Amino acid sequence: MTIVKQLIAETFGTHIGKYSERLKLTKGGEVLAQAPLLHLESVLVIGRGISISADALEACCERGIPVQFISVNGDPYASIYSSALTGTILTRREQLAAFQDERGTHLALRFAAGKIENQATLLKYWAKTRKESAPNIADMLRQRSLEVRDHLAWLDRVVTQPLDEVRGTLLAAEGNAAQVYWSAIQPILPAHYGWTGRIGRGATDPVNQLLNYGYAILYHQIERAIVMAGLDPYAGFIHTDRPGKPSLTLDLIEEFRTEAVDRVVFGLINRDFAVIQEESGLLDAETRKRFAEKILAHLETTVPYQQKKYPLRHVIQMQARQVAAFVRGNEPE
Repeated sequence: MTIVKQLIAETFGTHIGKYSERLKLTKGGEVLAQAPLLHLESVLVIGRGISISADALEACCERGIPVQFISVNGDPYASIYSSALTGTILTRREQLAAFQDERGTHLALRFAAGKIENQATLLKYWAKTRKESAPNIADMLRQRSLEVRDHLAWLDRVVTQPLDEVRGTLLAAEGNAAQVYWSAIQPILPAHYGWTGRIGRGATDPVNQLLNYGYAILYHQIERAIVMAGLDPYAGFIHTDRPGKPSLTLDLIEEFRTEAVDRVVFGLINRDFAVIQEESGLLDAETRKRFAEKILAHLETTVPYQQKKYPLRHVIQMQARQVAAFVRGNEPE
């Protein structure tokens, strides 16, 4: 019997309820899925017309299981956690203080460097897989990988400056590296998917829609890790403060986009993953469900981290805890 760790609800008219020590997803009296609370790690609600009982919410909060919501457009718009998870004070005080000293600059530089390094590494990986089958494309990908990595030198020039003075350079380095990275994507995708470049909100082509959905799922994983580490998701370092803007979540997500989402999306696309769109142009419920399952399964795969291998989902949590330890002064970098 398969143990369900992530319960996904994406069908209009479904209901999530608690029955004994498990959650059940039902529609019209039919049980579509069920998950024992003992093993459940998250509940993901995608789309509209889906209800959840107060008993189910209470059970999730008591056990530290987040309930996360994503719109039909692929935008994360809410998360429910136990209020006890936000009760840590010391780490948050130090997080806010770090914005004013060298700790803030150090964190911002490391976030930006992680994103750039991982983009370069993924291009190099794709080049390696095409060395025999498409040598010209492999050469292009290797060259783009080097060009992306060149932007790390931009960060070296501002390592000792105050955060407010280096933010522009950080954003420029990230942005220019991203342009090089995305310019290398089109030649490795089947033409019938209609990729013309990276588009965020409002994308109508299937590849960008998958990327946006993947990032929405990853966003909730990052936010959960930040909250569980005792940090404030809204007090970031690279991304500027604005009411309702989860700046630290947006900071920390950057280095994980390529490994957690891009690798999965482009791997699926090159295996001709079936993407079905509704008349509205949005991904249909079945496509969203199948894709969410792929992303969540990939988060359980192991990756190298600090000379060992851990599930990617655990690495996300460990990175958040490293940030918390750093701002408290328990870690040197």
